[in-house]
Amino acid sequence: MNVLIIKLNATGDVVRTTPLLSCLTGEITWVTARNNLGLLHRLAGNLRSASWEDREIARDREYDLVINLEDDAECASFLTSVSYRQLFGAYVDANGGLAYSEDSRSWFDLSLISVYGRKQADQLKLRNRRTYQEMIFEGLGFRFGGERYLLPEALPTDLTGDVAIAPVAGAVWPMKNWAYYKELIRELEARGLKVNVLPRRTSLLEHLGDVQNHRCVVGGDSLPMHFALGSGTPCVNLFTCTSPWEIYDYGIQTKIVSPLLAEFFYRRDFDPRATTAIHLGEVLDATIDKLQAYEVSTSGLSHDGV
Repeated sequence: MNVLIIKLNATGDVVRTTPLLSCLTGEITWVTARNNLGLLHRLAGNLRSASWEDREIARDREYDLVINLEDDAECASFLTSVSYRQLFGAYVDANGGLAYSEDSRSWFDLSLISVYGRKQADQLKLRNRRTYQEMIFEGLGFRFGGERYLLPEALPTDLTGDVAIAPVAGAVWPMKNWAYYKELIRELEARGLKVNVLPRRTSLLEHLGDVQNHRCVVGGDSLPMHFALGSGTPCVNLFTCTSPWEIYDYGIQTKIVSPLLAEFFYRRDFDPRATTAIHLGEVLDATIDKLQAYEVSTSGLSHDGV
């Protein structure tokens, strides 16, 4: 088979799509955002990757299957010039609008291009209890069995410690930025733990290295969470306005869900109540528990402290 995957952004969503590579056979072409190329390069022997700017590369063959996981007109329009037999995902319909294949409804019914409209799609998303992988795998005729993220080798960094804090979620989701990270750092350091705030790196592979250099990662629903899940690094993650149920925890994640999640679900404005609804003590306790479990798993001994 020849398979084409269109998944550009966000980087965390690209990472959580990589389990598909464990199931797809034949030659795979993946078109992604330029900044994500380093995460896909040499990830599998049957994979070639290209940036969106170099997408013409993907027109060199006919595809048995195209998987378009983007919901924008530009990506769907690109596929009108690609030769393929079967499409999973979004496309341009006969009227020039955006539509999606029947087998991809589990995912796209919850999306910005949902046939139900944005408001009802968000309600469906709030009620959904299946992970992203389960929905995508099922639509493609596979059964998700916990296939892991595929990640490249990280670049070595000198940022090491017990706990890595990922406090910044970006401008799109301001309500992901929990209000008490400074207090959490102070409490953890008072217990003798080495805590680092993950810095902005010029390379995603350095960022990955920073995550892997810690015993636990604490943050919101963002890229460091996916790097931790893919690296086997225990993590504590706060969900203030996005779905905790779409994330498969791989047995190493503690999810802390805001009691106000439904009120702020998938809202992209800002209300300080969303950032303060999760209490400091809950996150502190979960982090200590994760560190203690890590100690037990690596030493085989029980510890009273951290």
